[in-house]
Amino acid sequence: MSTATIVGGGPNGLAAAVSLARAGVQVTVLEAADTIGGGTRSSEAIVPGLLHDHCSAVHPMAVGSPFLGELGLERYGLRWRLPEIDCAHPLDDGTEGVLYRSINDTAVALGVDGPRWARLLGGAVRNYDLLTEDILGPILSVPRHPLALARFGILALAPASLVAATFATEQAKALLGGVAAHAFQPLESPLSSSIGLGILAAGHRHGWAVAEGGSRRITDALAAFAANLGAVIETGVAVRSAADLPAADVTLYDLSPTSVARILGDRLPRHVARAYRRFRYGPGAFKVDFAVQGGVPWTAPAARRAGTVHLGGTFAEVAHTERQIGRGLMPDRPFVLVGQQYLADPGRSVGDVHPLWTYAHVPHGYTGDATEAIVAQIERFAPDFRSRVVGMSTRTTIDLATYNPNYVGGNILTGAKDVRQLLFGPRIGLRPYDTGLPGHFLCSAATPPGPGAHGMCGAHAADRALRHLRR
Repeated sequence: MSTATIVGGGPNGLAAAVSLARAGVQVTVLEAADTIGGGTRSSEAIVPGLLHDHCSAVHPMAVGSPFLGELGLERYGLRWRLPEIDCAHPLDDGTEGVLYRSINDTAVALGVDGPRWARLLGGAVRNYDLLTEDILGPILSVPRHPLALARFGILALAPASLVAATFATEQAKALLGGVAAHAFQPLESPLSSSIGLGILAAGHRHGWAVAEGGSRRITDALAAFAANLGAVIETGVAVRSAADLPAADVTLYDLSPTSVARILGDRLPRHVARAYRRFRYGPGAFKVDFAVQGGVPWTAPAARRAGTVHLGGTFAEVAHTERQIGRGLMPDRPFVLVGQQYLADPGRSVGDVHPLWTYAHVPHGYTGDATEAIVAQIERFAPDFRSRVVGMSTRTTIDLATYNPNYVGGNILTGAKDVRQLLFGPRIGLRPYDTGLPGHFLCSAATPPGPGAHGMCGAHAADRALRHLRR
């Protein structure tokens, strides 16, 4: 029987474990932390019984993941839950851009911009299940659905600022800008619309879902599936060098490229080691979890029913803050993402006390305290929010990097998603999962298709490992 070692027990490492174990490979997963899950971990915090997601929280790409969808993970406790409204983006005048799962309902809510929104996303939504076969994998491959990919790709290549300029209202522009800002890139950059359009299309097709019982249920289900196939998962086992690796036919790394370079050292081909060491990391996140009595008193009504709320004002303001972040400057009013997962999954709350998940975009490695900036942004759109807060906890960029070493400088995307790294991953080549060292493969979110709990990076890397084993 062939053997595999997987270093890292996040969603991609566990997806790789499932893929390999299904193929009859004996798999061992080594996780340095005391619990599996990487960015999908969840736990009770602040108030006993109050459930908070540590990082990854809302999963439009995971609920429609071709890999996860074929596994039947509901047998292992995974249940998806949808809020009434996917996302709201309030503005200072009390209006808001509102994203519903239904593209038609969203178009109606956007008024004069509704037809433009429907034209922009309609094709991608109709063809989404076909598109996933191409956009959730390496870009430099023969497309399975070239016409659908070409239509989507033309839009995805454009800067978000150019796409936003096609709208007439501030509400539509802001709604697009807030989703595009998930890429942590200046909105004038080429391809800065790609991640946002992908998330929007996924949401209109499948919804901005949360996992019932916390994001941890995603990786708990993957781990249970893998264990049922005979995989062994060990926690508290750190791999710091090649000497720590057990003998195996293949080894996969759910790690940042810089970590792989440190572990394998001069065993890597020189050009690969150089690319991994030069891998670029983007802006960071500063995270604050709140316990809120009675929920957030949003001025905009849809925000009270939305699973996700984007706080950043107009498109122009969001674009300005993202430019500042990219230059290493901390804005007075950073872009803030707010998660109200309890609206879809009420079991996360304790009575009338609800968990509120937030983070602000901050410069890479930011050493300041963004707590007050986050509170002020919430109060800007929800006066008297402070009076409802009964507890909070923070994670700085340094804390995030300690919590998950893949988050270098607090960069929760495992790398800057600029043009080169978004298209190719850590190095330019046709096989982004190959390290150049036979039998060793990279399977983290640093590889295509990038961040999310969809497991596709792990599944693709496992496919490369299986090809190697079958030679």
